[in-house]
Amino acid sequence: MIPEITSQLAAHREVITRIELELSPLIAEMVALLVETFRRGNKLLVMGNGGSAADAQHFVAEIVGRFKMERRGLPAIALSTDTSILTAIGNDYGFDRVFQRQVEALAAPGDMIVGISTSGNSPNVLLALELAREKGCCTVGLLGKDGGSIKALCDLALIVPTSDTPRVQEGHITIIHIVCDLLEKTLFT
Repeated sequence: MIPEITSQLAAHREVITRIELELSPLIAEMVALLVETFRRGNKLLVMGNGGSAADAQHFVAEIVGRFKMERRGLPAIALSTDTSILTAIGNDYGFDRVFQRQVEALAAPGDMIVGISTSGNSPNVLLALELAREKGCCTVGLLGKDGGSIKALCDLALIVPTSDTPRVQEGHITIIHIVCDLLEKTLFT
Protein backbone atom coordinates (compact mmCIF):
# COMPACT_ATOMS: atom_id res chain seq x y z
CA MET A 1 0.00 0.00 0.00
CA ILE A 2 2.83 2.45 0.81
CA PRO A 3 4.25 2.30 -2.75
CA GLU A 4 0.82 3.23 -4.15
CA ILE A 5 0.54 6.16 -1.73
CA THR A 6 4.02 7.29 -2.72
CA SER A 7 3.12 6.98 -6.41
CA GLN A 8 -0.05 9.03 -6.04
CA LEU A 9 1.73 11.77 -4.10
CA ALA A 10 4.46 11.86 -6.75
CA ALA A 11 1.80 12.28 -9.46
CA HIS A 12 0.23 15.11 -7.43
CA ARG A 13 3.58 16.90 -7.09
CA GLU A 14 4.24 16.52 -10.82
CA VAL A 15 0.92 18.17 -11.73
CA ILE A 16 1.40 20.99 -9.20
CA THR A 17 4.90 21.65 -10.61
CA ARG A 18 3.49 21.78 -14.13
CA ILE A 19 0.79 24.21 -12.97
CA GLU A 20 3.50 26.42 -11.50
CA LEU A 21 5.59 26.34 -14.68
CA GLU A 22 2.80 26.48 -17.27
CA LEU A 23 -0.18 28.24 -15.69
CA SER A 24 1.24 30.89 -13.33
CA PRO A 25 0.76 33.73 -15.86
CA LEU A 26 -2.83 32.58 -16.52
CA ILE A 27 -3.59 32.41 -12.80
CA ALA A 28 -2.29 35.98 -12.45
CA GLU A 29 -4.50 37.01 -15.37
CA MET A 30 -7.54 35.38 -13.75
CA VAL A 31 -6.86 37.29 -10.54
CA ALA A 32 -6.55 40.58 -12.46
CA LEU A 33 -9.82 39.93 -14.32
CA LEU A 34 -11.64 39.03 -11.11
CA VAL A 35 -10.29 42.12 -9.31
CA GLU A 36 -11.61 44.31 -12.14
CA THR A 37 -14.94 42.45 -12.10
CA PHE A 38 -15.46 43.30 -8.42
CA ARG A 39 -14.10 46.85 -8.72
CA ARG A 40 -16.71 47.56 -11.43
CA GLY A 41 -19.46 46.32 -9.12
CA ASN A 42 -20.05 43.09 -11.02
CA LYS A 43 -20.34 39.56 -9.65
CA LEU A 44 -18.90 36.08 -10.04
CA LEU A 45 -20.97 33.05 -11.10
CA VAL A 46 -19.36 29.59 -10.87
CA MET A 47 -20.62 26.20 -12.07
CA GLY A 48 -19.60 22.58 -12.42
CA ASN A 49 -20.88 19.02 -12.03
CA GLY A 50 -20.07 16.47 -9.34
CA GLY A 51 -16.67 17.21 -7.80
CA SER A 52 -16.51 20.36 -9.89
CA ALA A 53 -19.83 21.48 -8.35
CA ALA A 54 -18.20 21.03 -4.95
CA ASP A 55 -15.23 23.11 -6.15
CA ALA A 56 -17.62 25.80 -7.44
CA GLN A 57 -19.31 25.96 -4.04
CA HIS A 58 -15.97 26.01 -2.24
CA PHE A 59 -14.73 28.87 -4.45
CA VAL A 60 -17.88 30.92 -3.85
CA ALA A 61 -17.77 30.27 -0.10
CA GLU A 62 -14.24 31.72 0.03
CA ILE A 63 -15.36 34.78 -1.98
CA VAL A 64 -18.60 35.55 -0.13
CA GLY A 65 -17.26 34.59 3.30
CA ARG A 66 -13.52 35.01 3.51
CA PHE A 67 -10.37 33.19 2.59
CA LYS A 68 -7.77 34.34 5.13
CA MET A 69 -8.52 37.92 6.08
CA GLU A 70 -11.42 39.74 7.64
CA ARG A 71 -13.04 41.81 4.90
CA ARG A 72 -16.39 42.61 3.35
CA GLY A 73 -18.11 39.87 1.41
CA LEU A 74 -17.93 39.90 -2.37
CA PRO A 75 -20.83 39.03 -4.71
CA ALA A 76 -20.60 35.46 -5.97
CA ILE A 77 -23.06 32.65 -6.66
CA ALA A 78 -22.50 28.91 -7.18
CA LEU A 79 -25.02 27.75 -9.76
CA SER A 80 -25.01 24.17 -8.44
CA THR A 81 -26.50 24.84 -5.00
CA ASP A 82 -30.25 25.36 -5.34
CA THR A 83 -31.89 21.96 -5.74
CA SER A 84 -35.28 23.50 -6.53
CA ILE A 85 -33.83 25.51 -9.42
CA LEU A 86 -31.73 22.58 -10.67
CA THR A 87 -34.60 20.11 -10.61
CA ALA A 88 -37.17 22.52 -12.06
CA ILE A 89 -34.91 23.48 -14.97
CA GLY A 90 -33.75 19.89 -15.43
CA ASN A 91 -37.34 18.66 -15.51
CA ASP A 92 -38.73 21.43 -17.70
CA TYR A 93 -35.81 22.08 -20.08
CA GLY A 94 -33.37 19.19 -19.66
CA PHE A 95 -30.21 18.82 -17.60
CA ASP A 96 -28.08 20.40 -20.33
CA ARG A 97 -29.77 23.74 -19.60
CA VAL A 98 -29.53 23.84 -15.77
CA PHE A 99 -26.69 26.39 -15.81
CA GLN A 100 -27.64 28.19 -19.02
CA ARG A 101 -31.04 29.18 -17.65
CA GLN A 102 -29.41 30.55 -14.48
CA VAL A 103 -26.92 32.55 -16.55
CA GLU A 104 -29.88 33.90 -18.51
CA ALA A 105 -31.58 35.01 -15.29
CA LEU A 106 -28.62 36.15 -13.18
CA ALA A 107 -25.71 37.24 -15.37
CA ALA A 108 -25.14 40.83 -16.45
CA PRO A 109 -22.57 42.26 -18.85
CA GLY A 110 -19.22 42.52 -17.09
CA ASP A 111 -19.84 39.61 -14.71
CA MET A 112 -17.28 36.80 -14.60
CA ILE A 113 -18.64 33.33 -15.31
CA VAL A 114 -16.36 30.42 -14.35
CA GLY A 115 -17.05 26.94 -15.69
CA ILE A 116 -15.25 24.05 -14.01
CA SER A 117 -15.00 20.80 -15.98
CA THR A 118 -12.36 18.10 -15.63
CA SER A 119 -13.08 16.86 -19.16
CA GLY A 120 -13.70 20.24 -20.75
CA ASN A 121 -16.78 18.78 -22.41
CA SER A 122 -19.67 19.11 -19.92
CA PRO A 123 -22.64 20.08 -22.12
CA ASN A 124 -24.41 22.12 -19.43
CA VAL A 125 -21.27 24.14 -18.67
CA LEU A 126 -20.63 24.66 -22.39
CA LEU A 127 -24.14 25.98 -23.08
CA ALA A 128 -23.97 28.34 -20.11
CA LEU A 129 -20.59 29.76 -21.17
CA GLU A 130 -21.87 30.19 -24.72
CA LEU A 131 -24.75 32.33 -23.44
CA ALA A 132 -22.46 34.19 -21.01
CA ARG A 133 -20.27 35.29 -23.94
CA GLU A 134 -23.35 36.47 -25.85
CA LYS A 135 -24.37 38.51 -22.79
CA GLY A 136 -20.98 40.26 -22.57
CA CYS A 137 -19.61 38.38 -19.58
CA CYS A 138 -15.99 37.42 -19.02
CA THR A 139 -15.77 33.63 -19.41
CA VAL A 140 -13.15 31.56 -17.60
CA GLY A 141 -12.66 27.80 -17.69
CA LEU A 142 -10.95 25.65 -15.10
CA LEU A 143 -10.48 22.60 -17.26
CA GLY A 144 -8.52 19.37 -17.60
CA LYS A 145 -7.22 17.04 -20.26
CA ASP A 146 -6.92 19.11 -23.49
CA GLY A 147 -9.56 21.68 -22.46
CA GLY A 148 -12.20 19.98 -24.58
CA SER A 149 -14.82 21.95 -26.46
CA ILE A 150 -15.26 24.41 -23.58
CA LYS A 151 -11.84 26.06 -24.03
CA ALA A 152 -12.98 27.74 -27.25
CA LEU A 153 -15.74 29.55 -25.32
CA CYS A 154 -13.39 30.95 -22.68
CA ASP A 155 -11.75 34.33 -22.64
CA LEU A 156 -9.28 32.60 -20.33
CA ALA A 157 -8.82 28.82 -20.12
CA LEU A 158 -6.71 27.33 -17.32
CA ILE A 159 -6.15 23.72 -18.36
CA VAL A 160 -4.60 21.50 -15.70
CA PRO A 161 -2.06 19.49 -17.71
CA THR A 162 -3.18 15.90 -17.02
CA SER A 163 -5.93 13.51 -18.05
CA ASP A 164 -6.14 11.96 -14.55
CA THR A 165 -9.41 13.31 -13.09
CA PRO A 166 -8.35 13.32 -9.41
CA ARG A 167 -5.16 15.22 -10.29
CA VAL A 168 -7.20 17.72 -12.36
CA GLN A 169 -9.49 18.30 -9.37
CA GLU A 170 -6.49 18.78 -7.05
CA GLY A 171 -5.10 21.29 -9.53
CA HIS A 172 -8.39 23.16 -9.69
CA ILE A 173 -8.67 23.57 -5.92
CA THR A 174 -5.04 24.67 -5.73
CA ILE A 175 -5.69 27.32 -8.39
CA ILE A 176 -8.86 28.42 -6.59
CA HIS A 177 -6.97 28.87 -3.32
CA ILE A 178 -4.22 30.88 -5.01
CA VAL A 179 -6.81 33.09 -6.73
CA CYS A 180 -8.65 33.71 -3.44
CA ASP A 181 -5.44 34.58 -1.62
CA LEU A 182 -4.22 36.99 -4.30
CA LEU A 183 -7.68 38.51 -4.70
CA GLU A 184 -7.84 39.40 -1.00
CA LYS A 185 -4.31 40.76 -0.99
CA THR A 186 -5.02 42.90 -4.06
CA LEU A 187 -8.41 44.26 -3.03
CA PHE A 188 -7.99 44.61 0.72
CA THR A 189 -4.35 45.45 1.57
